[in-house]
Amino acid sequence: MDFLLPIAQVQVSLFTVLLLSFAVGFLSGIFGIGGGVLMTPILIFLGIPATYAVANVANTILGISISGATTHWYKKTLDYKMGFMIVIGGLVGAILGMQIFEYLREIGNIDKIIALLYVYLLAIIGTLIFVEGVREVTALKKKIILRKKLHTHYWIHGLPFRMRFSKSKLYESVLTPIILGFIVGLFASIMGIGGAFLMVPAMIYLIGMPTKLIPGTSLFVTIFITGFVVIAHALQFKSIDLVLVSFLLFGSIIGLHIGLKLSEKLNPSEYKALLAILLITIGIFMGVETFVFNKSENVLSNVSTLRFNSDMHILIIDIAKNSPILYASLSVVLVVFVGFIFSYIRELIHHFRYSKKNTKS
Repeated sequence: MDFLLPIAQVQVSLFTVLLLSFAVGFLSGIFGIGGGVLMTPILIFLGIPATYAVANVANTILGISISGATTHWYKKTLDYKMGFMIVIGGLVGAILGMQIFEYLREIGNIDKIIALLYVYLLAIIGTLIFVEGVREVTALKKKIILRKKLHTHYWIHGLPFRMRFSKSKLYESVLTPIILGFIVGLFASIMGIGGAFLMVPAMIYLIGMPTKLIPGTSLFVTIFITGFVVIAHALQFKSIDLVLVSFLLFGSIIGLHIGLKLSEKLNPSEYKALLAILLITIGIFMGVETFVFNKSENVLSNVSTLRFNSDMHILIIDIAKNSPILYASLSVVLVVFVGFIFSYIRELIHHFRYSKKNTKS
C-alpha cells in the first residue's frame, strides 16, 4: 500500500518500511549494532531525501534507546556518572554537527555527502566485522581460546582531571568519556546514527568499563544525544515525519526485542561474516545508486503532482508549520511513550514467566 508521507512528501509503501525496520531491529538485537547504520541508507534507497532520513531515523533510535535503557534500568546495569560525562561531550559534538549539517544543506550537497559518508562507514565497519567474525569462527573450529588484554594504554589515558566512577570501579580522566561523547554527537547529528558502533568498543578498550554495564550505559547516552538531535532537526529543518517515525519505531522495537531474545540462544560469531557482507553490499549499492545511476527519473521528480487528500495529512502539515515546538514535542513524546510501553510489557512478561516457573518448582 503506497502512502504519501506528509512532511517528507515522498510516496512509499508503508508495508515495506515496516518490514525493513523490523529486519533492521532484528539484526540490531542479535549483533548489537546501531540500527541507524542500516536504516538511514535504506530510507535513502526508498527515495527519501537524506535530510528527512537522518532526522526520522534519529527519532526512531531515541525510542529504541529508551526501551533498551529502561530494561537495563530494571536490571541495574547502568553507570549514570560515566553516562553523563559522555553526554556532556555528546551535546557539544551534536551542536557542532548541526552547524555542519546546515552548511552542507545550504550548499546543496547534503544528499551526496551523507551517501558518501555511509559508503565509507559501511565499508569500514563491514570489513572489521568480517575479519573479526572469521577470526572467531576459525578459533572456535580449532578450539583456540582468544585471550584479550584487559587494558591497553593509549595517550588518552594520560590526560588530567581524574575522577572516580564507583559503579564501573574506575579512576581515570574525565576527558576520556567527554572526548568519546563529542565524536558520537558529531556523527549522530550529521548521519542520524546512535553511535553504538563507536561507543561500545571505546567503552571496552579505551575506558575499560565492565562488559555488563556497557550496553545499558551506551543506550542511556544515546537517549540524550539523539533526543537533542531530534528536537534540533524538528525546529531548524522541520524534517520530522510522524507517520514515517511511527512505522519505523513500531517495526524496529518489535524486531529488536525478538532479536535480543534470539541472541541468547545463538552464537553471533558464526553469523558475523554474513552481517559484514550485508553491510558492505549496502554500501556498494548506495555508492552506485548515488554516483552512477541517473537520478532524473527519481520518485522525487513527481512530488509536485502528488496531493494531500486526507484530514490527517492536513493536520500534520498544519501543526508542523504553525506550531514547530508542539510538533517537536509530539515526536519526542511519541517515541518515549512507545519505548517505555514495550519495555514495561517485556518486564511484565519476564516476571510472569519467572513467577510461573517458581510456582511449578
